[in-house]
Amino acid sequence: MELLRLLFRNALRHKLRSLLTILGVGVAVMAFALLRTVVSAWHAGVEASSANRLITRHAVSFVFPLPLAYRDRIAQVPGVENVTYATWFSGVYIDKNQFFGRLAVDSETFFEVYPEFLIPKDQFDTFKRERNACIIGVDLARRYNLKLGDIMNVEGDVYPGSWEFVVRGIYRPRDQTTDPATMMFHYKYVDERVRLEMPERSGEVGWYIVRIRDPENSAAVSEAIDRLFANSRAETKTETERAFQQNFLSSASAVITAMNIMSFLIIGIILLVVANTMIMSVRERTHEYAVLKALGFSGRHLFFLVAGESLIISILGTALGLLVTLPAVRGFQTALPKGWFPVFYIKPETIVLGCIAGFLVGLIASLIPTRRILTTRIIESLRHVG
Repeated sequence: MELLRLLFRNALRHKLRSLLTILGVGVAVMAFALLRTVVSAWHAGVEASSANRLITRHAVSFVFPLPLAYRDRIAQVPGVENVTYATWFSGVYIDKNQFFGRLAVDSETFFEVYPEFLIPKDQFDTFKRERNACIIGVDLARRYNLKLGDIMNVEGDVYPGSWEFVVRGIYRPRDQTTDPATMMFHYKYVDERVRLEMPERSGEVGWYIVRIRDPENSAAVSEAIDRLFANSRAETKTETERAFQQNFLSSASAVITAMNIMSFLIIGIILLVVANTMIMSVRERTHEYAVLKALGFSGRHLFFLVAGESLIISILGTALGLLVTLPAVRGFQTALPKGWFPVFYIKPETIVLGCIAGFLVGLIASLIPTRRILTTRIIESLRHVG
């Protein structure tokens, strides 16, 4: 009990230095958690991928369309359970800073292939009856204060002109990794207008989403689909949904890797901060530890005192950092342009990593000063000046 009391007195003996160290650790832990959250947000699409979904796109590039006629042929491939399609509509809603996914989809099959979009049945039935109806995510409804029956005016760019959509459904994400900020509407409504204004582009879709029966057969099914359209005017490339999402991340892989490395370098910075404080603290109390050794205190007792002091400072700093991480993440998300990271939240793994890092830093930072205490002779410690 006396050792515990001495431990806490030592940790707070130099209040200003201890406070500054705790603040330094807190800022570093917050930066670590924020960087890990950004990296997790980049990978949210990959984590949300389904093992039984394949993506079929143009072999040259995702930006080139595919004929709508491919759908029936893909559906006949053995192992295919369902086929749907989508087209990136793009466009501008309010202004160019308001970014979110705007997709023209096959309303009959799209939501069967994507069961993670939860829509009330009455809303979905109304959506299917109206040509210019749309379904939006709950995040979009909150962000723009939209409700059922409201009008969303979109200025087209890929598909020029003014487009008017009526909100007939608001979906909720089934999982935390599901994008809650996407707008979806009828492909047929878009195609009808394209046939009149741009007939050369009618009957084209952006990509196909293929649901298969057995994820173990994804490679065989992908190869069979691509064989169907080999040497055609629009050859295809079929891959798992996870691989498709990872391709989008490849262009930013250097940035993501840099953030990953930086997040763990921050742990090294925390270690240096705490270690410096502990070395200074132990040097100032060299005489005291020499007296304790002379009185018969063992190396285990001395390690307990030094490591305990280091852990108290490190854990308090870690707790402070994790406490301010939540408002920091919210502020960071608010400062970003809308729609950059539709899925942006602190993962439990990030909190666990922060706690483990704080504990290990406190423990490791105590090793050097403890070694100095144990290896220095009592007489030399008593003669120490400083």
